[in-house]
Amino acid sequence: MRPEASSPVNRRALRPVDLAREAGVSTQQIRNYADAGILPPAERTAAGYRRFDTRHREALLAYRALAKGYGWEAARSIMLAVHDGDLLGALALVDACHAALHQQRLALRATGEALEAVAGQDPDGPAAPRSALRIGEVAALLGVRTSALRVWEASGLLTPQREPGTGYRWYGPAEVRDARMIHMLRQGRYPLARIGDVLDGLRRTGSTEALRAALAERGAALASTAVAMLEGSARLHDYVAGAR
Repeated sequence: MRPEASSPVNRRALRPVDLAREAGVSTQQIRNYADAGILPPAERTAAGYRRFDTRHREALLAYRALAKGYGWEAARSIMLAVHDGDLLGALALVDACHAALHQQRLALRATGEALEAVAGQDPDGPAAPRSALRIGEVAALLGVRTSALRVWEASGLLTPQREPGTGYRWYGPAEVRDARMIHMLRQGRYPLARIGDVLDGLRRTGSTEALRAALAERGAALASTAVAMLEGSARLHDYVAGAR
């Protein structure tokens, strides 16, 4: 427990500019945080100015730390629950974010295994479609909208053949395989440019090195989020313990 947060005697008066400098935000943002309930209620002077102290500093630092790992909206909801006296609700929000991160880890692992299997498929093998498919058939096969396939094509990720005269798109086995990979990578929140690197390496050399690098990059990002969550929850613990 932090003495300065638990004892009124040790609560040092702070100006909005003091809080703003420590958090690297504007004084108006501090006022916005106070109005939104992200900071605890502040007393006012006779002239109507808010009286901030070290409690508000701890709340501010907790919120900013939480946002780095849990996201701004979740951090806001957690702080609002704390200031409403609903500690159980705040902890439930924290738990839900950790559970979501765990699900992302599981999904990344499953996606990686599936992508390796798809990347290793022979486009002309027994699992490939026996004939070229139209855009609606590919969309149905993958469970996506035809507009998604058009976006991927416009980005240079897919190059379906065009039927002479009608201009209808036809997707051969290689295009279907690539569409599967794009879909799975997009589900993993990979940007289109990064997916292009993966497909280029696979098409030119048959190598899945870029694919493995993309998966490792995503894994590292999840690990960074986990560390940020740990730091945010530690700040939250200090603030809640001090407030008690």
